[in-house]
Amino acid sequence: MVSGREVFRRAVTDMSAACRSLMDKAGVTPDDVDVLIPHQANARIVAAVGQRLGIPPERSILDMATVGNTSAASIPIALDRAVRAGRVRPGDLVLMASFGAGLAWGATLARWTGVSGGEAR
Repeated sequence: MVSGREVFRRAVTDMSAACRSLMDKAGVTPDDVDVLIPHQANARIVAAVGQRLGIPPERSILDMATVGNTSAASIPIALDRAVRAGRVRPGDLVLMASFGAGLAWGATLARWTGVSGGEAR
Protein backbone atom coordinates (compact mmCIF):
# COMPACT_ATOMS: atom_id res chain seq x y z
CA MET A 1 0.00 0.00 0.00
CA VAL A 2 1.26 3.46 -0.91
CA SER A 3 1.42 6.02 1.91
CA GLY A 4 -0.22 9.44 1.73
CA ARG A 5 3.19 11.10 1.74
CA GLU A 6 4.29 8.99 -1.24
CA VAL A 7 1.06 9.74 -3.14
CA PHE A 8 1.63 13.47 -2.53
CA ARG A 9 5.23 13.26 -3.75
CA ARG A 10 4.28 11.22 -6.84
CA ALA A 11 1.35 13.51 -7.68
CA VAL A 12 3.50 16.64 -7.54
CA THR A 13 6.44 15.07 -9.38
CA ASP A 14 4.43 13.33 -12.10
CA MET A 15 1.95 16.15 -12.77
CA SER A 16 4.77 18.70 -12.93
CA ALA A 17 6.82 16.50 -15.27
CA ALA A 18 3.82 15.90 -17.55
CA CYS A 19 3.14 19.65 -17.72
CA ARG A 20 6.80 20.50 -18.34
CA SER A 21 7.06 17.90 -21.12
CA LEU A 22 3.86 19.14 -22.72
CA MET A 23 4.94 22.79 -22.58
CA ASP A 24 8.33 21.87 -24.08
CA LYS A 25 6.66 19.99 -26.95
CA ALA A 26 4.27 22.91 -27.56
CA GLY A 27 7.09 25.45 -27.41
CA VAL A 28 5.55 27.46 -24.59
CA THR A 29 6.87 28.62 -21.24
CA PRO A 30 5.12 29.00 -17.89
CA ASP A 31 4.83 32.72 -18.67
CA ASP A 32 2.69 31.82 -21.71
CA VAL A 33 0.20 29.86 -19.59
CA ASP A 34 -2.71 32.05 -18.53
CA VAL A 35 -4.38 29.54 -16.21
CA LEU A 36 -3.29 26.30 -14.53
CA ILE A 37 -6.13 23.95 -13.58
CA PRO A 38 -4.74 20.89 -11.80
CA HIS A 39 -6.73 18.00 -10.38
CA GLN A 40 -8.48 19.34 -7.30
CA ALA A 41 -7.58 16.62 -4.78
CA ASN A 42 -5.41 18.53 -2.34
CA ALA A 43 -4.60 22.26 -1.99
CA ARG A 44 -0.97 21.48 -1.13
CA ILE A 45 -0.60 19.49 -4.37
CA VAL A 46 -2.10 22.35 -6.41
CA ALA A 47 0.29 24.84 -4.80
CA ALA A 48 3.34 22.58 -5.19
CA VAL A 49 2.65 21.87 -8.87
CA GLY A 50 2.25 25.58 -9.61
CA GLN A 51 5.43 26.37 -7.69
CA ARG A 52 7.46 23.69 -9.51
CA LEU A 53 6.24 24.99 -12.86
CA GLY A 54 6.84 28.63 -11.99
CA ILE A 55 3.16 29.51 -12.36
CA PRO A 56 2.09 31.90 -9.58
CA PRO A 57 -0.92 31.10 -7.36
CA GLU A 58 -3.01 33.89 -8.87
CA ARG A 59 -2.91 32.01 -12.22
CA SER A 60 -3.85 28.66 -10.63
CA ILE A 61 -7.42 27.57 -10.02
CA LEU A 62 -8.12 26.22 -6.53
CA ASP A 63 -11.78 25.22 -6.27
CA MET A 64 -11.87 22.61 -3.49
CA ALA A 65 -13.20 24.86 -0.76
CA THR A 66 -16.53 25.07 -2.55
CA VAL A 67 -16.95 21.70 -4.27
CA GLY A 68 -14.45 19.42 -2.53
CA ASN A 69 -12.54 16.63 -4.25
CA THR A 70 -14.82 15.50 -7.04
CA SER A 71 -12.37 12.93 -8.42
CA ALA A 72 -12.27 12.75 -12.23
CA ALA A 73 -14.79 15.60 -12.52
CA SER A 74 -12.59 18.09 -10.64
CA ILE A 75 -10.91 19.62 -13.68
CA PRO A 76 -14.05 20.18 -15.80
CA ILE A 77 -15.92 21.54 -12.76
CA ALA A 78 -13.05 23.88 -11.89
CA LEU A 79 -12.79 24.98 -15.55
CA ASP A 80 -16.53 25.72 -15.74
CA ARG A 81 -16.49 27.66 -12.50
CA ALA A 82 -13.37 29.61 -13.58
CA VAL A 83 -15.00 30.52 -16.91
CA ARG A 84 -18.19 31.65 -15.16
CA ALA A 85 -16.09 33.75 -12.75
CA GLY A 86 -14.22 35.40 -15.64
CA ARG A 87 -10.88 33.81 -14.72
CA VAL A 88 -10.69 31.99 -18.07
CA ARG A 89 -11.39 34.13 -21.13
CA PRO A 90 -11.39 33.51 -24.87
CA GLY A 91 -7.80 33.29 -26.11
CA ASP A 92 -6.36 32.12 -22.76
CA LEU A 93 -3.86 29.27 -22.78
CA VAL A 94 -5.11 26.76 -20.19
CA LEU A 95 -2.87 24.03 -18.76
CA MET A 96 -4.73 21.15 -17.09
CA ALA A 97 -3.08 18.28 -15.22
CA SER A 98 -4.43 15.26 -13.39
CA PHE A 99 -3.27 12.50 -11.10
CA GLY A 100 -5.57 9.74 -10.04
CA ALA A 101 -6.38 6.19 -9.16
CA GLY A 102 -3.77 3.66 -10.11
CA LEU A 103 -1.16 6.44 -9.88
CA ALA A 104 -1.94 7.50 -13.45
CA TRP A 105 -1.32 11.06 -14.60
CA GLY A 106 -1.63 13.28 -17.63
CA ALA A 107 -1.79 16.86 -18.86
CA THR A 108 -3.30 18.83 -21.68
CA LEU A 109 -2.84 22.34 -22.99
CA ALA A 110 -5.73 24.14 -24.68
CA ARG A 111 -6.41 27.56 -26.14
CA TRP A 112 -9.80 28.53 -24.70
CA THR A 113 -12.16 29.48 -27.51
CA GLY A 114 -15.41 29.22 -25.56
CA VAL A 115 -17.51 32.02 -24.17
CA SER A 116 -16.41 34.19 -21.27
CA GLY A 117 -18.21 34.33 -17.95
CA GLY A 118 -20.62 37.13 -18.81
CA GLU A 119 -21.79 35.81 -22.18
CA ALA A 120 -25.01 33.91 -22.77
CA ARG A 121 -24.78 30.15 -22.96
